[in-house]
Amino acid sequence: MGTLTSLDAHTRGTRHTPISPAILYFGTQVSLLSTVDDSGHPNLAPNSSVWWLGQTAMLGVAARSQTGRNLMSSGEAVINLPSVDHVDAVDRLALTTGRDPVPERKAGAGYRHVRDKFAAAGLRPLPAETVAPPRVAEFPVHLEGRVVAIHPMGGAPSAAEASLLAVELGITRVHVVDALRMAGHSDRIDPTRWRPLIMNFQRFFGLGDEAMPSRLASIDEEWYRG
Repeated sequence: MGTLTSLDAHTRGTRHTPISPAILYFGTQVSLLSTVDDSGHPNLAPNSSVWWLGQTAMLGVAARSQTGRNLMSSGEAVINLPSVDHVDAVDRLALTTGRDPVPERKAGAGYRHVRDKFAAAGLRPLPAETVAPPRVAEFPVHLEGRVVAIHPMGGAPSAAEASLLAVELGITRVHVVDALRMAGHSDRIDPTRWRPLIMNFQRFFGLGDEAMPSRLASIDEEWYRG
């Protein structure tokens, strides 16, 4: 049995209340998505709607955002994963958009157009190996990928008519800094060294210490490759 936390003690014996939150960001990985437009100009956008299954990443993006437009047009992206140490660079891109003019709804929320997102964030572009969008040189993890399928959300009949898109991105190349590699393994990340940046209801967090050993960790990671 695990140790009873203060939250457990506080909620034990209390009732749950139905609520209707505007967002459901209970804790997800933060990334910067790099894409390119029809002229090859790069865009860099914060994203915390991403999850992985096998060698595929699922991205949630606004269809009318510059990132959404670029994904539908070029079909390529790089998922750049910052560590918690890069939170300042990510936050510099908050309330910025590659759209010009800025859509009315975003303008009302304080968004402004920025063409050179790399300069605005204080980051350097690094060429990718399998796709056109650049990587973020300072970030420890890059996942290059190509669009496999785009799913319109909310019952929209097509991606062109949707407000939100779920984008399947097939990963074509993964780059990591050597400091994150697990000793004795050529293709594994050491989870004790990787400290991802987490978005939790619009606020930035990092990971705490490992809660307890996982039974799932007894399975060799290579088992999933098949």
